[in-house]
Amino acid sequence: MQPETTAKVASNAITKGDVLGAARIAGIQAAKRTSDLVPLCRPMLVGSVQVNFTIGDDFVEVEAQVETFDRTGVEMESLTACAVAALTVYDMCKSADKTMVIGGLCLWEKTGGSAGAWRRPDESQDGSGS
Repeated sequence: MQPETTAKVASNAITKGDVLGAARIAGIQAAKRTSDLVPLCRPMLVGSVQVNFTIGDDFVEVEAQVETFDRTGVEMESLTACAVAALTVYDMCKSADKTMVIGGLCLWEKTGGSAGAWRRPDESQDGSGS
């Protein structure tokens, strides 16, 4: 996004309201409703959802952490939380910046579940492997 837009997000000056607060709520709701949004995704008992943001000069990074006591992982819930939180940022800022881009949605790490632990080998944040 344009640096001016990022500055408005950081200072809570977007006309629609608190961008990060709304995006956090949207991400949490999305994680809990993932099985309604993604076909064939198993409903999960979500124990906790954390959605956090890092504001840079020209970006807002979204990170979600989802926990469950179920027997399987919650990768889809985490990814859905990030995607919907990012879409909410876009929706709330689109009147100020039509050039925004959402990208780099990827899993960084998972623990538990039948497949066990996994961590992105190169710690790449952009999802492109570079």
